[in-house]
Amino acid sequence: MSIHLHNADIVMIIALALLGALLLALRFRPATWKGIVVEAVAANAAAIAAVVAFEMLLA
Repeated sequence: MSIHLHNADIVMIIALALLGALLLALRFRPATWKGIVVEAVAANAAAIAAVVAFEMLLA
């Protein structure tokens, strides 16, 4: 099983990560830069996992 990410997948990852970061920021309202970085990393990891899971479902 190989995973092939194309340009549309990368755009979807970025869009999901930005949306997730925005939702996390609205929910938790981090006060420090460390909190913002942790939320951004969490949103990126969730976005990548969502796109990879979708790719696996279609494979």
